[in-house]
Amino acid sequence: MLKFLKNWTLPVAMLAGASGYFIFANFSFLEPTKPFVFSLIAFLTPTLIFAQLLLTFCKVDPHELMPQPWHGWLLLFQIVTCALMATFLIVVRMDEAYKDVFEGIMVCLICPTATAAAVITGKLGGSASSLTTYTLLSNLLAAIVVPFVFPLVEPHADITFFSAFLLILSKVFPLLLFPFFLAWVLRLFCPPVHRFLLSLRDAAFYLWAVALAIVTGQTVRSLVNSDADLLVEILIALGGLITCCIQFYLGRRIGSVYKDRISAGQALGQKNTVLAIWMAYTYLNPLSSVGPGSYVLWQNIFNSWQLWQKRKKDYRWNNQA
Repeated sequence: MLKFLKNWTLPVAMLAGASGYFIFANFSFLEPTKPFVFSLIAFLTPTLIFAQLLLTFCKVDPHELMPQPWHGWLLLFQIVTCALMATFLIVVRMDEAYKDVFEGIMVCLICPTATAAAVITGKLGGSASSLTTYTLLSNLLAAIVVPFVFPLVEPHADITFFSAFLLILSKVFPLLLFPFFLAWVLRLFCPPVHRFLLSLRDAAFYLWAVALAIVTGQTVRSLVNSDADLLVEILIALGGLITCCIQFYLGRRIGSVYKDRISAGQALGQKNTVLAIWMAYTYLNPLSSVGPGSYVLWQNIFNSWQLWQKRKKDYRWNNQA
């Protein structure tokens, strides 16, 4: 049983998150616990992300955080595809429901790399340092591009570029930079603590699995409670699936040229969907948030498949040895 849970952590986490939502939604005797559970989730999500990033960054040498050639190509892809999608939405007049589909795709394209992507990258054998560098760059890119482009698609007179820029940075960089600097301080001034954290080999991965269960539950809740037509939701989710496949594929192909296939694939394909959902709610039609909401499921199904492939490869290698 323990071996099964270890091998299929991500699917089990997603199933637990979805099941948890339906249990709380359909059993009335749990009603009194809902305020406590909502408060606990609000506290746990950033805490888990902070802890898993701290454990991951402890393995990263700050001197290795250098820009790579593939970083530029991936950033260019995000800028160009977002600009093209925005231009299409501005120029072409269409029904609001179909517009939501393309807005959802646009959010998934410009959305920065997930802060937890380094966890999976390390698990797959990629470079956590090059992935961390791209995570910082892609978050900065989103903070600059989104306030410029999204208001052109859905005008908001009450949001200025500077306020939107600071708002995005405030939601991303504290959670991204604080664990990085803390890991650096521990490396320099508290080596015993740093060595202890390094000894917790897979702890970051399992912390991330718990966070994934929570995010999956929240995603299912938003999909179930949406008032939108089912066909429209399916089309938006299908757009998220197509976008997910394209970005993982292109990231891996570009990374192969520079011998960093795994890191580049995760950098472009694994998205900070929590931030993407917030951006969709803030700047676009709220229904477009179904796109990044479904992306949570697609990217983690693909991550589960990648981890399964890695286990098979390691098993064959050990048997040959």
